[in-house]
Amino acid sequence: MSDTRVVVVGAGPAGMRACAALVAAGLTPILIDEAARSGGRIYQQPPQGAARPGRELYGFEAAKAARIHALEAQLAGRIDHRRETLVWNCFEDALDLLGPSGPSRQPFDALILATGATDLALPFPGWTLPGVYALGGAQIALKTQGCGIGRRVVFLGAGPLLPLVAWQYVQAGADVAAVLDATPFAAKLRGLPNMLFAPATLAKGAYYVARLLAAGVPMAWGVGGPRAEGDGRVERVHFVTAGGDARVVACDALGASFGLRSETQLADLAGCDFVFDRRTRQYVPARDVAGRTSRRFVYVAGDGAGIGGADAAELAGERAALALAEDLGLPVDVNRAAFLDGRLARLDRFRRGLETAYPFPAHLLRDIGDDTMLCRCEGIAVGALRAAARDKGAPELNRAKAFTRIGMGRCQGRMCGRAAAELLAAARGEDLARAGRLRGQPPVKPIPMIPELLS
Repeated sequence: MSDTRVVVVGAGPAGMRACAALVAAGLTPILIDEAARSGGRIYQQPPQGAARPGRELYGFEAAKAARIHALEAQLAGRIDHRRETLVWNCFEDALDLLGPSGPSRQPFDALILATGATDLALPFPGWTLPGVYALGGAQIALKTQGCGIGRRVVFLGAGPLLPLVAWQYVQAGADVAAVLDATPFAAKLRGLPNMLFAPATLAKGAYYVARLLAAGVPMAWGVGGPRAEGDGRVERVHFVTAGGDARVVACDALGASFGLRSETQLADLAGCDFVFDRRTRQYVPARDVAGRTSRRFVYVAGDGAGIGGADAAELAGERAALALAEDLGLPVDVNRAAFLDGRLARLDRFRRGLETAYPFPAHLLRDIGDDTMLCRCEGIAVGALRAAARDKGAPELNRAKAFTRIGMGRCQGRMCGRAAAELLAAARGEDLARAGRLRGQPPVKPIPMIPELLS
């Protein structure tokens, strides 16, 4: 099996654990990642020479981050690590790459996609102003460069990342002007029974909220009608409280996102079947408990297969590697596989509670005006999509794309696609699943126009 070409895309928790398990099985995987160092976004490392204490960077997760980072050295010479390399296409049994040496193609016999997730963006008035960042971007600024997005910052959105990033900014010395949660506080209580399946994680979330309140940070739940304003950049954020009162907070930066969305484009291009996940309101690759997809020898793991968090990603990465080894006819520890299945099932119960505690804030889109920007790349407003649904009868997202150009820009719909599906379903009065999903198109991320790629 030494000549079997096994490729892992993504050097986050899922990808690194997958590589470790593949090496233990006697394989030499090729690991491809856009970053110079391992860790993914959740455990992203600063550049070489800019090291800072792990506790400062990762808080309670410092030990977990250190273990993932240590794998990079432990696996050195036993994997082919392609750093700073973008996988921008998958066609048949090969990946198209763009790395430090230029474009190349990497054939594979087996493939594990551990592509992670990005912030779920929802449009609101002023969200395209300078000074408005995604929560993940605000967090990465701290981890990689040791700087914040502003001195007086408002954080807005939904999901467990919201209090975490706000607390990290408080610790970094920023003035956090407000934390505005679009989900109601009562939802947190409804999610408690399932969140008790991971009590340590639940305790950490409660700790962040408690510390923010103790630090005097204003917090509000169930907010609506967010609007960012400013002359040239964001200077204030308007919102409506759960009780219906209009408020405004002065700031010089805004971090906003409303959950996470799985990065699934490569799985789509690889030919994997998709299913609609009602819990996270998105289409994800169809897979079994071990990560096998509908395409033989293509596996998915981590948040790119469905949002589960860093702990679940580590387990899923190893589980996918064991499935791959078993499918190649290699010996596999069935007891270890059963243990991983059990742990993943337990974490899935916790995730169900988390989704209950942070439900999708549909009210933010119901009240949004037609003139609000939806697709930043193509400059398409919300009203254009509603008109396509109302006047042109666009039945699903790809037809709406043809009418409006939504999703045809640089991001290929990665930023606007989820919001567009929600808005289209609402405009037609239909179930969200019927809105469909934007089909994957290469390149999955922007690439330079160089002669080698045009030939």
